[in-house]
Amino acid sequence: MPWPNNRFPVLTKYFSSTCLRSFTFILLVFLLSGREALFAQTNSARVQADTAVRPNYKRLRGIFAGQSALYLGTLYGLSRSWYKNPLTNFTIKDDTYEWLQMDKMGHLYTSYQIARHTAAIYRKTGISKKQMLIYGAVSGIIFQTPIEILDGFSPDYGFSPGDMVANMAGSAIYLLQVAWWDEPRIQPKFSFHSTRLAAVRPGLLGSNPYERWLKDYNGQTYWLSASPGTFFKGSGWPEWLCISVGYGIHDMVSAEQSKSKEMGYVPYRQFYLSLDIDLTRIKTRSKFVRTLGFLAGSLKIPAPALQIDKNGFGFKPFYF
Repeated sequence: MPWPNNRFPVLTKYFSSTCLRSFTFILLVFLLSGREALFAQTNSARVQADTAVRPNYKRLRGIFAGQSALYLGTLYGLSRSWYKNPLTNFTIKDDTYEWLQMDKMGHLYTSYQIARHTAAIYRKTGISKKQMLIYGAVSGIIFQTPIEILDGFSPDYGFSPGDMVANMAGSAIYLLQVAWWDEPRIQPKFSFHSTRLAAVRPGLLGSNPYERWLKDYNGQTYWLSASPGTFFKGSGWPEWLCISVGYGIHDMVSAEQSKSKEMGYVPYRQFYLSLDIDLTRIKTRSKFVRTLGFLAGSLKIPAPALQIDKNGFGFKPFYF
């Protein structure tokens, strides 16, 4: 989504995609967490049972205030600068057919990560497990909802029910896992590699490495990673070693398949099977290492991968 050239000529080059909006919200959560997020996760990422410890209401109010400021500030800033045309009547647009649903995977992933990080922040306040889960899951939805509403009032876009479903699904994936297992065992992750397709339409897919990482869906892969060792205790499978299933697309040079075909490209889906490492489950006494493991848990570790698509099977010795 382009920024108005007349207001932010420098930022226009960088802040121009739906994908970037999602990553911006993850960044906002990181900034909000500050020191609290650094030590919010234990080695096993296990959420402790409710205790009788009195909640730190001062810290809780501070987090509420910070989130509210981010929420209102983001809503105001977007309404003033993101949309180049004046907002009009609310409209609904079905865009589930675009990008072979890769953008929806991005919404799900972002909502999950926001819920995961904000729940870790709230956990440090001493509130109950139930409250922590609710606050985390709600944050994953609320932080993205203003975008969808403003899209609905924009003549250039329209409210996307598919985006909202993906936002809610991401938060639900986190909430249900921690509520049922006391820990997230199946984790959405992200990886990216450069493709030659960005040069075909640099305005749409990115004209430099930074933009391509955000805008070229052909280079993005979304994963679900899980360790059999977390489901089958005592099996001998290391809990830090995960099996990861990925989804990507190729030859998509337009949001619509028909337009890509008109340009001589036939889009298709790609599926991957690979190994991954859950760094939060590697035992260490170092708080710094635990912090890095928690933050790096958003990304898929580069590893060999089996690729499956319309052309059959392929093997990637080192895939990210």
